[in-house]
Amino acid sequence: MVPTRLGDLSVQVCGAGPTAVLWHSLFVDSTTWEQVRKPLSAARRLLIIDGPSHGGSPGPGRIFTIEECADAARAVLTHFGVTEPVDWVGNAWGGHVGILFAATSPERCRSLVTIGTPVHALTRAERPKCRALVAAYRLTGPMRSLVNAVTDALLGPRSADRDPASARLVGDAFRHAARRGMYLAMRSVMLNRPDLTSALRVVSAPTLVVAGADDSMWTPDRARAAAALPSRGACRVVPGAGHVAPLLDDASALAELITIFWRDHLPRSTP
Repeated sequence: MVPTRLGDLSVQVCGAGPTAVLWHSLFVDSTTWEQVRKPLSAARRLLIIDGPSHGGSPGPGRIFTIEECADAARAVLTHFGVTEPVDWVGNAWGGHVGILFAATSPERCRSLVTIGTPVHALTRAERPKCRALVAAYRLTGPMRSLVNAVTDALLGPRSADRDPASARLVGDAFRHAARRGMYLAMRSVMLNRPDLTSALRVVSAPTLVVAGADDSMWTPDRARAAAALPSRGACRVVPGAGHVAPLLDDASALAELITIFWRDHLPRSTP
């Protein structure tokens, strides 16, 4: 456990070589990286973080900001003695944190990969549905209908029928989270999500924006527009119908995409 201003964060370490930081999506935890862990750890030393109020990280017991998450990530790097720039790989929420990390600490970010990461704040059309989800969770906790709604949002419609193993993984992570902590995280990360387009514009590190081909909330066209904002941005479209789906639908292809990106832009090992 690593002490930060957002409480202790659970961090798993594996692999060898230059350091890469992995931060997961809202609602789930670091288990969603399991299928890409082995291929990525063959090229990098991975610091796999459970975000506040998720997985093994208890959270601060209050509303928090994406900026505070980036600060917490810096505390993790300091704890592990990481002084060289890192490769950031973030899924949805983790991508938001990575964008701010790269924008505010350019000297510490060697590259940035975002997966299923909308860069705009909630729209007027999206906000009522998200507010209703948060209100229902506050009243009932992770009841079955809410678990199904979350798994379908992250994996695509009818996820339990199409891919029961992935739906179970996502659903279990959501169900097992501490109820008050998850409620505060939903408000912090989803309802209070800032618009990150201005931050993305100042990112100088090589940036890869990954979108699921059938993700209705983060379409390939939106991802391509986002990839045009940083000075060294690129976009790739992979199989998947939700923000987390690219990690699970074809994990080997995603891992290959990331490792090729690292290889093409960056040294294999530190000097």
